[in-house]
Amino acid sequence: MECVSRPGWQNLGVSGDSRPSQHDLRIQLCGSLVIERGGRRVDARLPGRQGRLLFAFLVLNRHRALLRRELAGALWPDLAPEHADEGLSALLSKVRTVLGPGAIDGRSSVRLVAADPWVDLEVAREAVHRAESSVAQRDWSRAWGPSQVALFAAARGLLVEDGDDSLAWLVDERRRVTQLRLRALETYGLACLGIGGTEVASAVRAGTELVEAAPFRESGHRLLMQALVASGNPAEAHIAYARLRGLLRDELGVSPSPQTENLHRAINR
Repeated sequence: MECVSRPGWQNLGVSGDSRPSQHDLRIQLCGSLVIERGGRRVDARLPGRQGRLLFAFLVLNRHRALLRRELAGALWPDLAPEHADEGLSALLSKVRTVLGPGAIDGRSSVRLVAADPWVDLEVAREAVHRAESSVAQRDWSRAWGPSQVALFAAARGLLVEDGDDSLAWLVDERRRVTQLRLRALETYGLACLGIGGTEVASAVRAGTELVEAAPFRESGHRLLMQALVASGNPAEAHIAYARLRGLLRDELGVSPSPQTENLHRAINR
């Protein structure tokens, strides 16, 4: 289990990202939950695991109002709403105390209304969008920084100290963070490949990691093949292609996509 002594947002100020020092409320969801209000850590004051999960659910859905039964269902999916309501009231009261007056609004429906909070996961999602846009424009230098911002956050996982596979919303959110990590890893690898020089080695590492994490993601195999060629190892690129072809044939009964086949022919030439 990870113990966060220094918030991860200290590394999320790369390439023009909104710096958390500008915000009164700073929230780290990736890794262990960290909350700073007015420059002071307050997450330890939350009422245990249920308090952390309630707060995280409010943050992840902060752009809409949440009915009490939805909140109760997020925390106690197997408990009847009328039985969970009393516990929910107690949790909301304690979380309100931690966040300060006015941070959570509503009674029958509830919403986090803290003014302009800084949330690491939101920063990461915005960063990967910018990185992908820059990759599409082949602006490798502009893609490099934001891709690292997104990768640093997503690689930490989501709420790692509260591992509970019985909560469907938490499983779904973790799956989204995993996809975010894959997107960030791919844009980072492509940016390194495009920049070239000493960054090619980083592209090879990114491609290797991407293939290991998502073996059926052909774009990751193509990144690895291109990076191996750029690093002067075309024979290894052929081996990478053969492994992909064998994997797709044995597991799915299909052949590599035309895009992958075209890349392999280009390598042969």
